[in-house]
Amino acid sequence: MLSPLQRGKGDPTCAYGPGEYWRTATTARGAATLRLTSDTDGIRARAWGAGASLVLETVPDLLGAADDAHGFDAVHDVVARGVRTAPGLRLCATRRVWDVLVAAILEQKVTGREAWRSWRELCRRFGSAAPGPAPEGLRVVPDPTQLRAIRDWEWHRAGVDGARRKTLLAAASVAGSLEKAVGFGGVEGRRHLRHVPGIGVWTAAEVAQRAWGDPDAVSIGDYHLPTIVGLALTGSPLDDDGMLEALAPYEGHRHRAVRYMNAAGVSRPRFGPRMPVRDYRSR
Repeated sequence: MLSPLQRGKGDPTCAYGPGEYWRTATTARGAATLRLTSDTDGIRARAWGAGASLVLETVPDLLGAADDAHGFDAVHDVVARGVRTAPGLRLCATRRVWDVLVAAILEQKVTGREAWRSWRELCRRFGSAAPGPAPEGLRVVPDPTQLRAIRDWEWHRAGVDGARRKTLLAAASVAGSLEKAVGFGGVEGRRHLRHVPGIGVWTAAEVAQRAWGDPDAVSIGDYHLPTIVGLALTGSPLDDDGMLEALAPYEGHRHRAVRYMNAAGVSRPRFGPRMPVRDYRSR
């Protein structure tokens, strides 16, 4: 359920251990570290840092308490298989835009490997140490003030090109306003995010899926998703328009349907065209 929040292996903002899950977050009051543990009585949560109380308030939604699957019906065998594989799946909601927005912007039009490398670099060099007794190396994503203080040559060193840097800085300048998108939710919330130059349909959907658990946010413009959905539902690769047509029976829950396809083990073909890996640090 929480896997969409992890940005590749070695993500410095979260950590797993036996029976426990750690994650850091920015809040309106400052940084926070959250620790979730499970036992026979359920899930227990503890938090540290200036934003601890705010993070604890979001734990139910983080664990999918607000997710509503009413009206969802698995009309394809592969989706039904995903439901059987992950019967308790709920869509998580961080209730916070900034942290997931930074990661989504970094993932624009580059490979996951490139984006995750930049994510690690920015968090480790410009974010703050996780408050409390956190695992070694756990970091908090740079908040808007910290991000605006990053110098041009440091962006280059982190492998972030000019277009994504410009979008991140534009988002940082109105970060407080962008948090309103969580309250709007749905189409209106995604539209609110898109007021920032450089944030398009794909980025808004990626944020919506994580910040407020939007069950219908489809990542239109994704390099792999139309092929994955097409092969799963029609047996052939599709473009964005074809993907939306194939997902039409799930309107209102199209992202949920994709999550169940993932749970069923559907993924991109092992062999086929892939985005080239670029290293902006060498340019």
